[in-house]
Amino acid sequence: KCNVWFQSSSLNQLTQFIPTIFLFSEVLYKLKSKQSSQIIYTFPSPSQLTCLGKKRNPSLSSPSVSAQRPDSLSLAVAKPDLWTSSGDGEVKLRMGESGFASEPPLTVDQMFKTAVERFGSYTALGWKEGEQTKTINYQEYYQACRTAAKSFLKLGLERYHGVGILGFNSAEWFISDIAAILAGGFAVGIYTTNSPDACQYVAENCKANIIVVENHKQLQKILQVNKLPHLKAIIQYKDALKEKRPNLYTWTEFMELGRDEPDTKLDDIITIQKPNQCCTLIYTSGTTGQPKGVMLSHDNLTWTAFAVGRYVRLAEATKSQEIVVSYLPLSHIAAQMVDIWVTMKVGGATYFAQPDALKGSLVNTMREVRPTAFMGVPRVWEKMQEKMKSVGAKSSTVRRKVAVWAKGVGLQTNLTMARTPMNYRLAKKLVFKKVRKALGLDRCTKCYTGAAPITKDTLEFFLSLDIPVYELYGMSESTGPHTISLPDAFRLTSVGKLIPGCETKINNPDEEGNGEICFWGRHVFMGYLNQADKTEDALDTEGWLHSGDLGKQDDNGFLFITGRIKELIITAGGENIPPVPIEDAVKEAVPLVSNAMLIGDKRKFLAMLLTIKCQVNGDTGAPEDELMPEAVELCRKLGSNAMRVSEIAGGRDPVIHAAIQEGINRVNEKATSNAQRIQKWTILNQDFSIPGGELGPTMKLKRPVVMKMYKEQVENFYKEVVTPSTPDNSMPPK
Repeated sequence: KCNVWFQSSSLNQLTQFIPTIFLFSEVLYKLKSKQSSQIIYTFPSPSQLTCLGKKRNPSLSSPSVSAQRPDSLSLAVAKPDLWTSSGDGEVKLRMGESGFASEPPLTVDQMFKTAVERFGSYTALGWKEGEQTKTINYQEYYQACRTAAKSFLKLGLERYHGVGILGFNSAEWFISDIAAILAGGFAVGIYTTNSPDACQYVAENCKANIIVVENHKQLQKILQVNKLPHLKAIIQYKDALKEKRPNLYTWTEFMELGRDEPDTKLDDIITIQKPNQCCTLIYTSGTTGQPKGVMLSHDNLTWTAFAVGRYVRLAEATKSQEIVVSYLPLSHIAAQMVDIWVTMKVGGATYFAQPDALKGSLVNTMREVRPTAFMGVPRVWEKMQEKMKSVGAKSSTVRRKVAVWAKGVGLQTNLTMARTPMNYRLAKKLVFKKVRKALGLDRCTKCYTGAAPITKDTLEFFLSLDIPVYELYGMSESTGPHTISLPDAFRLTSVGKLIPGCETKINNPDEEGNGEICFWGRHVFMGYLNQADKTEDALDTEGWLHSGDLGKQDDNGFLFITGRIKELIITAGGENIPPVPIEDAVKEAVPLVSNAMLIGDKRKFLAMLLTIKCQVNGDTGAPEDELMPEAVELCRKLGSNAMRVSEIAGGRDPVIHAAIQEGINRVNEKATSNAQRIQKWTILNQDFSIPGGELGPTMKLKRPVVMKMYKEQVENFYKEVVTPSTPDNSMPPK
């Protein structure tokens, strides 16, 4: 706090410089001095000072005010830059002169209030309690968020400090998230799969004053942490407390704290919030080191919600309410953007799946809710595909033949975009409608996938069932999507076209047009919290966000991802090889394979780690030894009696070994060079998984982790010179 004295020779001179005084007040605010001090500012004569008001009318509400100061005061007011690493910083918004980019900036509260005004009585959130479905409307939703915000303030939430949320998707998760923002803090999702140490890192990094946990299991992670100096309270939103501790509250107790609190303090905080200030932190999954706190502004969230909703033509509730199912981790931007922000923008309804959604119950929720839009990471679509194939394999011969015929019709029809032939209408009646109903997708017109690469095989499988799965592409640092596929803008294996108001640059393209994909737009993040160096690595001097992904655009504006710079394998011979296309090709050629990881960086040749499709433990999510029914069926067709992974791994089953080698031979035949041929491979004893540590929360492969875990197997590949006579490294013909 500063005491400021203004010295002037006359009242008239003082009033002349009222705008300067307001600007100076903003300077002092920017200084954020924590010690009391005195500053003397003597006004110069008008002849010594260029009038500040000729070109610009300074305003406290403008985030980009700047002015030259006289020499007697060496304090400069810097315009907000395009980025900051300071939690209390502001950024210059990347406004456009027309179109989507010119949409007026909004805070979260402003967008929410507009939703309440327009859709107040419409269902906002829904969930199951036993056999009963409970719902709240937008008016109730907003009031619950305000009450929770007042409770946070009463518990001591400070401006620009975090509220950590650790638990499965629920109304309480949403309310905590939005309440943290309204109360001037940061909403911070924490992955439910995080260890206590990982939870501690996030909580310390965001200076969390409050942590909201789902249950006793998640509570124990926080209680195990010794050092959380900023933590003031913990709230548990599900189940009864098993132990009473100071500053530990049930959800009911927490909400009661703020119910009768006056609105004045909260309203004052909401009033001073600006669209260009941070409100949410998304922590990267930390596949290559400690997670980074991605700072997202109010405008990042509200503008992206507007742009996505408009671009994919979501209906507003007053016309036809959109319905989504919330089940993906809310600590990830994809789930937040779809489930919370885009849905709020159009007045949609979000229904919560059960915590065991990804272990099998999701389809039951889907059948009950019947969403109009559905977002699934690739592994979700792959699991659906595996389940449907498994069921299909047990069908009668006639049913199987009808299904094969219908899928052929469906694929051809969707690839040519011609839906009038009689055989398509017949296939739709006999097969497609039944499949959609069984999946709960009978009224879903928008099926999306993102957050990780999806195979062409899976896309074609659903396309053959008349379920186009539209790819979208982006990252946490772009507030989610950057490109999206649409029904009338769809190319197989393309991640779609640019969202209006955004820009793409392919940096340093090669002769084929492949280069690093760079982003520009109002969806680009503010910076990494307290990590200026990392922020400067991600954003160049012109403000372009460097994705680290390799890709190219065709003449029609479709973007194709061809690899990732950090994943790029550079062989000992100097050849650059993107691993994902080769891994996908192997999984397509050998349906028995669940995961494949290509090895060969700084090595003389390529090798590959493979896992087999197996059952997953319903409680832990860990892979089991038993093969999936689909895998058992494939083994039988090949002439193998294997029932377990342990009967196949390490070359124990010669029949399966030979079949995999044949598949790899077919992949190698299509290799563009000898350096891109897989010369050795092995089957691991268990599949990759989130509990095992090989996969991240969105099922992305953690390559550095896998390299450490299976170091012995990797080194064995390169212990001897490859020869055609070695059983595990047979060199297929070109």
